[in-house]
Amino acid sequence: MRIAFYGSSLLSSYWNGAATYYRGLLSDLARRGHRVTFYEPDAFERQQHRDMDPPDWAEVRVWPATMDALRGVIAEAAAADVVVKASGVGVFDEELLDGVMKAARPDAIRIFWDVDAPATLAEMRAAGSDHPLRRVLPSFDLVLTYGGGAPVVDAYEGFGARRCVPVYNALDPATHHPVPPEPRFEADLSFLGNRLPDREARVNEFFLRAAALCPDRRFLIGGNGWETKGMPANVRHLGHVYTREHNAFNTSPLAVLNVARDSMAAVGFSPATRVFEAAGAGACLITDAWVGLEMFLKPDVEVLVARDGAEVAAHIATLTPERARAIGEAAQRRILLDHTYARRGATVDLLLREAAARKQERDAA
Repeated sequence: MRIAFYGSSLLSSYWNGAATYYRGLLSDLARRGHRVTFYEPDAFERQQHRDMDPPDWAEVRVWPATMDALRGVIAEAAAADVVVKASGVGVFDEELLDGVMKAARPDAIRIFWDVDAPATLAEMRAAGSDHPLRRVLPSFDLVLTYGGGAPVVDAYEGFGARRCVPVYNALDPATHHPVPPEPRFEADLSFLGNRLPDREARVNEFFLRAAALCPDRRFLIGGNGWETKGMPANVRHLGHVYTREHNAFNTSPLAVLNVARDSMAAVGFSPATRVFEAAGAGACLITDAWVGLEMFLKPDVEVLVARDGAEVAAHIATLTPERARAIGEAAQRRILLDHTYARRGATVDLLLREAAARKQERDAA
């Protein structure tokens, strides 16, 4: 099928945590014979911070963030068999939502793909029936989400979605895998994530408080926005870490920390991309506690779990290189077995074929 995918960016992970998710899923769909065109706006300096060239498995259309260019890319939806509007494009989201659905052919499969479902659902609850997505939600054949489990499915279907299916983050083992450690990434605990309002308080607790409690240990933070943040003396800030550097970032420290954003921690069942990247590299992962973790990794065997910064500090104080290695290797085995993008791609491919069959049956009737 010809897939027109309107998202934030495939080529750049700069202020764009969904990039590796898009890459993993869409490259697998391409391997299954689908033809993917990804439409991304030239916005937020992402094109100046690309971490990959246009791939051979997708056509990437970078469009200027102008009304004229918007009209042009909306019109191209008419040529696709599957039209996908992702959440969080960042510019003209409402116009894209309305425009590409109207431009899509009657027989095309229409999908809303939400990469931040807990936040989107909170916005819809607050805005009521006036929310742009609520007005068009029944017109979508499918809502696919970055995660969220049954709470997100129930909420979306309660708002009128025909069908909602979580498609969780996963691992592309060709992209994220063990590599030799690099001295510039060495630390006792490392965290990678951009500074966002709904994440900062949890980073303060789980990372910076842990650093303050372990003054003799080395802590490393990567991501955008932290340069103006006051931090303990034993914390080193790297700034933006390109995707090509993620493997070394994960293999070099004793352990890697995952901290969920507020909304995702509250809903649960929403493992971040970093969970799978770290496990794929064989890193020892420490994560904040969230409902549904056991679906992906077994606590104390494949991952260490902490309920606050003091528990993170306690893990670091007692963690040996030998145990860290054993946990990382167990996590890698589990993720390679159960949570690869090949598995996720198979799920989406089946959903597309089922949706196409339903449309054909309705047309025949």
